[in-house]
Amino acid sequence: MRATLPTLAALTAGGLLLSNRMRHRHDPELFYDGHADGHLHGQHHTGTLLAAAAAVALGGMLLSNRRRAGRHGYSLSTVEESIDLDVPVRTAYNQWTQFEEFPRFMASVQEVRQIDDTHLHWKAVVAGKTKEWDAEITEQIPDERIAWRSTSGPMNSGVVTFHRLGENRTRVMMQMDYRPESLAEKVGDAVGGVKVTAKGNLQRFKELVESRGAETGGWRGTVGQH
Repeated sequence: MRATLPTLAALTAGGLLLSNRMRHRHDPELFYDGHADGHLHGQHHTGTLLAAAAAVALGGMLLSNRRRAGRHGYSLSTVEESIDLDVPVRTAYNQWTQFEEFPRFMASVQEVRQIDDTHLHWKAVVAGKTKEWDAEITEQIPDERIAWRSTSGPMNSGVVTFHRLGENRTRVMMQMDYRPESLAEKVGDAVGGVKVTAKGNLQRFKELVESRGAETGGWRGTVGQH
């Protein structure tokens, strides 16, 4: 399986920097600052080595992701996060069904428009660029789970599940599969940016629900798995 151009570019850049560093490791003009006292001048070399290491590391992470590519030839990444809320499971679930309120706690989401019971249109900033896509709810069971998949635009799918821990205690678990597209998205994915964003979104959802103590609405319909 061939590596992507960004992967090759990162690996090549790191290799060239390391190769150049090794060729000049004995060159006194590169090691000394030219003064009579012969002080070592190593900041340039430290910076070069760090840049080389970063490039090689990035290339390695991108290559690792590439090797996880699915049958369609592109890489899928997965993020899993969970959080415990001090509210009943019904409250947590009902609030999550209010899709158009997602921008209130999802940092990068600008708008979610609900077309009907099972179809949504999303608008969000992804790696600094505004993107839009359509999604459908593929399964929905009150107080248990909501699953979705995109039908246009950036590929993503996942499920959010709700677990009763007590009368006023609920665990919300989210799993999402997605396909980074641009180099910026692949870099963000490689360094765990999506995981950090997901964790922050769940934390803000917790704060939103717990501060109110009740949901702002709720849809109790069921969608069969498809």
